[in-house]
Amino acid sequence: MKNITLRAPEQKIDRARRLARERRTTLNRLFVEWLDQLEGGERRAEQLESLFQRLDDRCSSGGPFTREEMNER
Repeated sequence: MKNITLRAPEQKIDRARRLARERRTTLNRLFVEWLDQLEGGERRAEQLESLFQRLDDRCSSGGPFTREEMNER
C-alpha cells in the first residue's frame, strides 16, 4: 500500500475523524472507501453509457417530431 499526504481545512478533517469514530473505523479506511466509490461510479457510468448506446442502436422513436405532434393526445 502506498502512503500519500493530503491537505484539507482543519474543520473538515475534524468532522471526518468524528465520523470515523462514529462508524468505529479509521480516517484511512474512510478514504479508501471513498476511493472505491469513485471507481465504482466510473464503472457504473461506463455501463450506463454502454446500455444507452445499445438502446440507441435498437430503438427509434420515429422522430424528430414537431411541437404539435409531441403534444397530441
